[in-house]
Amino acid sequence: MPRYEYRCRTCGDTFELSRPMADSAAPAACPAGHDDTVKLLSTVAVGGTASAPAPAPRAGGGGGGCCGGGCCG
Repeated sequence: MPRYEYRCRTCGDTFELSRPMADSAAPAACPAGHDDTVKLLSTVAVGGTASAPAPAPRAGGGGGGCCGGGCCG
């Protein structure tokens, strides 16, 4: 189940809740009981070293591309 991060506008505390995606926009009370909260925009960190391979050069050289609907060589 996804975790969502919220901040209480009354006391300033930040807290997380696990809830279904369908309920992500539903109001959330802070642990201190305040109702004035806002959902924070979270970022996802993705690590790794994989990358897409470079495209192979086309026969005949040139940069390629499309010219008026046809491919140029």
